[in-house]
Amino acid sequence: MTVTEGPRPTRSPGAGDGGGRVTAAGRVLAVLDAFGPAHRTLTLSAISRRAGLTLPTTHRLVRELVAWGALERDDSGRYAVGLRLLELSALAPRGLGLRDAAFPYLEDLHQTTHGNVHLGVRDGLEVVYVEAIRARVRKPVDSHVGDRWPMHATGTGLVLLAHAHRELQEQVLRSPLTRFSPLTVVDPAELRRRLAQVRRTGVAVARGQITVPDIVVAVPVLGRRGEVAAAISVVVEADDARPRELAAVLAEASRSISASLAG
Repeated sequence: MTVTEGPRPTRSPGAGDGGGRVTAAGRVLAVLDAFGPAHRTLTLSAISRRAGLTLPTTHRLVRELVAWGALERDDSGRYAVGLRLLELSALAPRGLGLRDAAFPYLEDLHQTTHGNVHLGVRDGLEVVYVEAIRARVRKPVDSHVGDRWPMHATGTGLVLLAHAHRELQEQVLRSPLTRFSPLTVVDPAELRRRLAQVRRTGVAVARGQITVPDIVVAVPVLGRRGEVAAAISVVVEADDARPRELAAVLAEASRSISASLAG
């Protein structure tokens, strides 16, 4: 049984030394952006290549980031994100506070559904998981905190996109829509109809958008002012899924999380 929204797409490298004017801060961010769920540890040369920077520049920046604690170097000479960044990320209003409020209800949701449970927020044109509870199954599951996906291809993303302002929706619909499986909706007209349905029903149901055997059901989470602040989802095998039952338990969890945030 595989209950995951699939492997994360490859990140685009940062701007290189010769690709126009790049600030010092931009080069540092390019180094950090080289890391991701599919690239958790990297060699110096891999960082240089993915960041689009020369090796000497990368070496200097990596050395400074290691000294500050943003990166760590293991015994094999590979680099990973350091704990200092974890400390900073905990200060994000949509990070630790949201996770603390949601986690007890997400854990209950996980125990009830035995599926992958995700808590996602919008970041630009993508959805980012700020919490992910993976099902205990035989096959590997690739859902992690920090995973980032295009909104059109995930349940949480569809919910957030459906409730985003119209200009952002049109920006997504006009952009290239990546196909992750034969069932991924990449037709703008069809996607527009699905977003309207999510707004009407309050629930997103997506079958096989990234991994064909799976189905995801997602609902919004409301913030203090009644705005859609996040989305929660459950991913299970399609053959075992009961979308209406999943939507009901998700709605109950959402109400509890929303009440906690309002308090």
